[in-house]
Order: sequence, then structure tokens, then C-alpha cells
Amino acid sequence: MNYSNFITDVAKRRRPATMRELTKKAYSAPKDTISLAEGMPNEEVFPFTKISVKLYDGSDLTLDDKELAAALQYVPTQGYPPLLQTLREFQRRAHAPPLWESRDIVVVSGSQDGLSKTLEAIIGTGDPILVPDVFYPGVEVVVAPHKAEFITIPQDDDGPIPEVLREILRNRQFSGGKMPKVMYINATGTNPTGIIIPLERRKAIYRIACEYNFLIIDDDPYHFMHFEREEPKSFLSLDTEGRVIRLDSFSKVISSGIRLGFVTATAPLIATVELHLQSSHLHAPTLSQVLMYKLLEIWGFNGFMKHCMHLRRYYKERRDIMSALAHKHLNGLVDFNIPKGGFFLWINVREIENTWKMIMQRGVREGVLLAPGAAFMKDSTIPCNAVRASFAKASNKEMDLALQRLAQLIRAELAENYIENVDT
Repeated sequence: MNYSNFITDVAKRRRPATMRELTKKAYSAPKDTISLAEGMPNEEVFPFTKISVKLYDGSDLTLDDKELAAALQYVPTQGYPPLLQTLREFQRRAHAPPLWESRDIVVVSGSQDGLSKTLEAIIGTGDPILVPDVFYPGVEVVVAPHKAEFITIPQDDDGPIPEVLREILRNRQFSGGKMPKVMYINATGTNPTGIIIPLERRKAIYRIACEYNFLIIDDDPYHFMHFEREEPKSFLSLDTEGRVIRLDSFSKVISSGIRLGFVTATAPLIATVELHLQSSHLHAPTLSQVLMYKLLEIWGFNGFMKHCMHLRRYYKERRDIMSALAHKHLNGLVDFNIPKGGFFLWINVREIENTWKMIMQRGVREGVLLAPGAAFMKDSTIPCNAVRASFAKASNKEMDLALQRLAQLIRAELAENYIENVDT
């Protein structure tokens, strides 16, 4: 594929930073190479001599001497080389991507960083982007300054509807409209709806991407956090043409504060993201990368998957508790589906057209914070009757009280609307 057609003029004008390229060469140079090129501080003056972390199984992860020196130093922009190699092996095992020899990985400071760099490489001023009709708001904050045009695709309980997607694209092409270069999708444990897009639908969406020549950004932080028996097949595993840009994150499965994610895509697209990183924050935090490498070295692939199974059981139990509490406190007031993955319950409130004021004003006063549904639409001023409730962090007692308060909010809002209608 010719990726230059997908990259913005700004991204094409980026050039490698000489000192970043020298750092890359320093890491790959023969051991007897003497480098006087980089502006690296001397590790001997770092105040840290040892870092030790205790894991939940009681084992220790310790960094000292050479590993600690590496963890506290600059690394190549693409990532800490041992971690990069581990992640490459992980992706091959987890997804068995076609055309693997043409793909690569870059480590980023959380998948939002990867999403931002990827979108800014593709979306120029006024460019269209395909999104589901409710979607993760981190997309909008990135492309809004570029005045991107959102083409929203209606969803059902299985995600974006392929037939509607094809019809929208067919009509747009027929009318001479600017065609989208990329579709954003969050396929497993979708934020905010908790959907898992079935395999056949993923295949249908991918076929449409090939037919209409657009890329797919598969933002998949909950891929290993689903509650189904079978592992979902990722878009990356279906990608026979090099169209998928996969975003992975350690935020949900290891730690959000560690600020690590990674982007997997064809080499030209990875190079574009890497050039942007060179001009922004040089590289993702080295200490986090070395800790992550050591953890994966200790666990191995099977150990990581065992950890994910533990997380699934933990969050599935919390999902079930919140769902039961929602049935108890919100019966007759709302509708919702049991989420198949992720952290969230997507609740549609009956007889209230827009939940924004109810949540952002009355909810704050009454001591309950939820996310109003309009925050997940292309324009937050569009009325939406939904709210998103997270079952990830609050205690069972707090979830119980929060949903009681939500029920009170809804009843108060309905009463107020009734009075207003009577007065008019």
C-alpha cells in the first residue's frame, strides 16, 4: 500500500532529530564503540542505587546496577530495546498478524498518546473520520482543533452496523464528498457501551475498509478484559492488507500511572508516529518500560494471561454486582444491557431526553458523579438520554449508594419536567 495518501502534509514534513537518531545508534552499536555524541547524564550521580517492587504473589522485582542505570537513562524513541523485542513476540503470539514482517511497534506514554500521535498523522484540517455514533471522547479532543468532520455510524447491540456503514460511504462517494481515510473503532469492551463486536461483523467492517480504502484505528485497551469464554479475534489478526493500526495499553491491566502503551502497525506508519514522538517528549518513561520488561520477563506470556484471567474474574464480579444494584434501584426508570467487557454500564434513562444537566448540575450537588451520555457523541450539545457508570473502582457499598442517588436524580428530573409541562 502507498501510505503517503493517508499521511497529512504536516506529518510528511517531519524530519528525524539527529540526536535521537544518535541515541538509537548508541544502543545498537558494537560494545567497544565509544560515544561522545549524546547529552546523556552520567549514571554515577543519580541518587537511586536500587529499586525493588514486590508483586502480589510475594515475589520481588529488583533493579540495580546496569538495569537501574538503563531504567534512569534516555533510550531510543521507539522504546527500550529489550521491551520492544518482548512486545513483538507478544503480538505474534497473541494475534498471529498476517504480514508480520512488514509491521513494527513503538512504545508510547499510554494508548491516548498513541491515539493522539496516530490521528494527528492522518487527520488534516477538515478531513472526515468514521466513528461509531457513541465513542470514546479522547478522539474528539485530538481532532477538534483540526476541524475534523465526524461521520457517525449507527450501532446496535453488536456495534457499528456494516450495511449502514457501506450505504453511508456509497452515498458519499456518489455525491462527490471527501472520502474518509480512517475509521476509529473500539472493538472489545467498548467504551462506553461494553459491547464486543462479533467476529463476523469485524470481518464485514474490514472488507468495507478494503473496498473503500481506509485505515482502521483499533483502540483496544480492554482486549484482555472481556467477560466471554472465547478470546476475541482482533482486527490486527484479520489484517491482510496492512490497514490496521492497533493501540494497546497497560493502563487497565497493569497500572494507569505507569503510563505505557504501544502502537502496532506497518513500518511506514510506525515511523511517522516515532518522528512525532522525537519532537514531543522524546520517548515513553524509561523506568516504566524497564519495569514492564522485567515483569513480562518474570511472568512470560502465560503468566500475563493468567493475570488477565484474574482481572476478568475480579471485574466480572463487580459488573454483576452493579447490574444487580441497577435492577434493584433503577427498575422502571432505565434500560441497559449487561456489558460484555470493560469497566462501564451504559444506562439509557427513560422519559428524559438529555441527561447532561441532571448529571453535571443536580448530580454534583447531590453527591453522585457519572458521565453524561452526550460526552460520548461527536457534539456534546446533542441531547442524549444515557449515562455511563463505572463499576471498576467504587466499593460495593459506594455503588449501592450511588445508584440510589441516581434513582433520586431521575425521579427529581422527571418531576421537574412534569411541572414544566403542566405550566406550559
